[in-house]
Amino acid sequence: MLIELKEKPTATAEIKGREGYEGIRGKMDIYDTYGGSILVAEVYGMPKNVEDGCGGFYGFHIHEGGGCTGNAEDPLADTGAHYNPTGAEHPCHAGDLPPLLSNNGVAWGAVYTNRFFPEEVIGKTIVIHDHPDDFHTQPSGDSGSKIACGEITAWEEDER
Repeated sequence: MLIELKEKPTATAEIKGREGYEGIRGKMDIYDTYGGSILVAEVYGMPKNVEDGCGGFYGFHIHEGGGCTGNAEDPLADTGAHYNPTGAEHPCHAGDLPPLLSNNGVAWGAVYTNRFFPEEVIGKTIVIHDHPDDFHTQPSGDSGSKIACGEITAWEEDER
């Protein structure tokens, strides 16, 4: 599978922190591979007070909504719920991913999943939460507030 990372990603998302978390910036690329996808995320500016409170672990999920917008109550409400095309219970949603681990404000992670292909999540969002996913609380793992988001788009040649 590592050879796939030498190829161009199929999808990408620029991750930005919501209001109050403007220092969060990053990128996630999704590569098409045999039987699924490889996701690679690199995020900077994770807030120290949140990192200390959660042991550095942050919930990380693909959500079904297509926008990183919202309202006063939930600034990222338009991300919707976890991407779950089969109606599975948490943590078996297609969009459930391992948590991100931040060290001194920097998080990097890579994961292989056979729950979706990159083309299936173009138009969805990637969300970072301020608590780690507990992998059992329904419907979303008690992962807290949404603090950063990126809209997943098709990768374009001029993005690199």
